Amino acid sequence: MAQTVSDKTQNRIQSWLWFVMALVVAMIALGGATRLTNSGLSITEWKPITGALPPLSHEQWLVEFEKYKQIPEFAAEHPDMDVSSFKFIYFWEWSHRQLGRLIGLAYGLPFLWFLFRRKLANGQSWRFFAILILIGLQGAIGWWMVASGLVNDRVDVSQYRLATHLGLAFIILAMLYWTWRHQKENWDMRRQMPAGRRHTLLLTICVFVQIIFGAFVAGTHAGKTYNSWPLMDGKVLPEGYAMLSPYWKNFTENIAAIQFNHRTLAYIIAILVLTLVWRARHLTHIRKAAQWAGVLVLVQIGLGIWTLLAVAPLGLSLAHQFLAIFVFLAALGCYRASRFTY
Repeated sequence: MAQTVSDKTQNRIQSWLWFVMALVVAMIALGGATRLTNSGLSITEWKPITGALPPLSHEQWLVEFEKYKQIPEFAAEHPDMDVSSFKFIYFWEWSHRQLGRLIGLAYGLPFLWFLFRRKLANGQSWRFFAILILIGLQGAIGWWMVASGLVNDRVDVSQYRLATHLGLAFIILAMLYWTWRHQKENWDMRRQMPAGRRHTLLLTICVFVQIIFGAFVAGTHAGKTYNSWPLMDGKVLPEGYAMLSPYWKNFTENIAAIQFNHRTLAYIIAILVLTLVWRARHLTHIRKAAQWAGVLVLVQIGLGIWTLLAVAPLGLSLAHQFLAIFVFLAALGCYRASRFTY
């Protein structure tokens, strides 16, 4: 598509998209830290406007602490917690919500300015608008997730809602990345059907599914069990893999099955990326992207094994989740390289 606005404006839009994409990467990382520090239920109300300010006095802190004491998590996991410790977990969740507000403003306000000034490429406004809708939806899903941990004697959020929240974050990241790349290349792409397109699509899908599997690992604390490798409790297939009925529940509620599936898909991804690297040695359009993806996948698998053997300490768990962002972007970059030429 021909360029319809000035180079200066194109560069501004590109920089804006890159900045918001960086904020989303930080948001995913901060969300992981909030989950892994068990801080997500520390704020028991959703106040999109007035909730922007934290407690500003000792009395206000006591009020918030009393609200936290009323939920099941406090009695089950933190019965001896004092106000000082509460502030620690409160600020993780508060920071996560503040960054969400910042992303909404950092994306929404420039989008409206570019839209009404007719600075967006012809016929592409819908892409930008779709991202805005998803960012707003993500805020609502975030509260929907938190609310699941406040009732019915639960001490954690629902792993289903956690997976939904994380999955949508990666969909938003993918749309920002794709649109940023379009903007960077001035929307001047020619579709092609080179070798490797189906391969890279399968790799990208598998990486995304693996991230969802990772959400179920985190949501059920599955990483703190079966802490041996390559076998699980001395077996290839752990006992109790299919113990739940109906069968599908094993994929989302059975710790043995959740961890086994996460491991197995990692091996499948490794095979996919290594065969892609081998095929791409003669395919100049995807060779470099495939090599980057290969390196990141192998490092991520090594980091995952290390995290497992160390019984999922906070630092390694955060590093493992953070690197998953770049594995996903690398896989998406491979798929893009196999689709377009410039």
